Amino acid sequence: MPIRRVLSLWFPRMAAERQLRGFRGLLDAPFAVVGDRGGMQVLASLTRAAEAEGLRTGQPLRDAQAMCPALMTRSESPHIDAAFLTALRRWAGKFSPWVAEEPPASLVIDLTGCAHLFGGEAALIDHVALDCADLGLSVQAGVADTLGAAWALARYAGQPGTALRSGDAIDQEAYATRSRAAKRRNWERGGAAPSAGAPKAHVTRIAQPGQTRQAIGPLPVAALRIEDEAAAALARLGLRRIEDLWGMPRAALARRVGQGVVKRLDQALGLDPEPVSPARPEMSLAVRLTLPEPIGLEQDILAGIDRLLPELEKRLVAKGHGARRVRMQCFRADQGVEAVEIGLARPSARPDRIRPLLAMKVGGIDAGFGIDAIRIEAVATEPVHDRQHRGHLDAARDVAERLEANTGLDDLIGRVGARIGMEAITRLHPADSHIPEKTQKVLAAAWSDPATDWAPPPTPRPLLMWRPEPVTAEDRPAMPAAFRWRRRMFETAQARGPERIAPEWWLDEPEWRSGVRDYWDVVTTDGQRLWLYYAHGGTMSSGWFCQGRFA
Repeated sequence: MPIRRVLSLWFPRMAAERQLRGFRGLLDAPFAVVGDRGGMQVLASLTRAAEAEGLRTGQPLRDAQAMCPALMTRSESPHIDAAFLTALRRWAGKFSPWVAEEPPASLVIDLTGCAHLFGGEAALIDHVALDCADLGLSVQAGVADTLGAAWALARYAGQPGTALRSGDAIDQEAYATRSRAAKRRNWERGGAAPSAGAPKAHVTRIAQPGQTRQAIGPLPVAALRIEDEAAAALARLGLRRIEDLWGMPRAALARRVGQGVVKRLDQALGLDPEPVSPARPEMSLAVRLTLPEPIGLEQDILAGIDRLLPELEKRLVAKGHGARRVRMQCFRADQGVEAVEIGLARPSARPDRIRPLLAMKVGGIDAGFGIDAIRIEAVATEPVHDRQHRGHLDAARDVAERLEANTGLDDLIGRVGARIGMEAITRLHPADSHIPEKTQKVLAAAWSDPATDWAPPPTPRPLLMWRPEPVTAEDRPAMPAAFRWRRRMFETAQARGPERIAPEWWLDEPEWRSGVRDYWDVVTTDGQRLWLYYAHGGTMSSGWFCQGRFA
């Protein structure tokens, strides 16, 4: 059985370099992608030129602009970055069928039994580096027997103060140019060799089979994929390298810094298996319209939507699915992207149900200097099954038409949800409990059907219910003739009850520690109809309480 080998590919500048694709002249200028972290704009990704100016990831934008006034920035696009990483995963499938994503900018490849097809691991990684150079991406790679060790080598090997002790370190350089062939021909013709100070496009570290311990030993403890707090705790104990943990008792180490450190260490050494789970093939349900000239009017965008939705319907129907969430992306001429997303209360592929919701969002799209392309994707779908009806053919057809036309409530939920969010629209469903405040549960209206199995309560329940509020009255089970509630005196005109409700003894409910309750439907002399109960006392003292008001 071949020894398991894992390749980790890390793209440290993926978000920034992705946005500069097609603008090769800007690679030497400081550029950063800005993201929102905790209400503050920070640098999420940098180019090599920006790092050379002393900028760092996570730095506030204002501080970065003060240090580098020439810094160019662009907003972060997490959805596009995730889609780009997925595209890189499909590209990496040429090396092995077992490829997994590690968001936000990493891939893991199980190379077991595959490296010899490319001339060995070193030649395979050289192939990876050349492909990434053509794509304009910086990449750092690590190969080891375990996923954790490969991850550590890709990110931390080769840094100042670390050394690879496997005896087979490979340092390679490749320069991100547009044409790989032209680059090679220039060197072969005797052209000028790259200067010693030229930036590396990728760094590779290969730990030979069985040499995992020697390879990762000199690396810092942060290479074990542990939390920053755990790494700081280890540093306070004087444990700064992975090799410092070899002789530490596992039980004592787990007590001091947590079980997570021990688990990560075992995973890196192969004592705790960590398989590479390939991503599941995606069912892409998207349509795209490329425009010959940029557009910017709302009517033009709606016309593009009208052309795309019928094609999307065909693809959904062919797969037997209906769209639950639909995302529309408008690609601007300045390389910006405007994205809107809508949700449907019931899965559907019909354009007449999707278009009104998208039309509500079109007004918020900033066309900038014009929109070059429109893309609509069903990002969340559900299977839609055909309904079969028994009986007379005409009657069955009428029923089917009524069911298909009865979408008014679903369309209303979709329209309101497009403005305030689908999660804000809820409906009540019956719950399996005899406790008054637990007889119903709140569900999202878009993801549930109306309840049809409501069981009537033994006595009417109030329209408004709240947490029990104390009532000042005579402490005895009989309904008092007068009582004080909310600093007002009330006189009892009519009372119906009691209805005895016992607590759920298998649950410890703080509100029900007062024991068995006797509920009364009370009408006062001033016309108010209240829901009072007498608590017989359990772990708490007995007394009267008010819990609701009837309409």
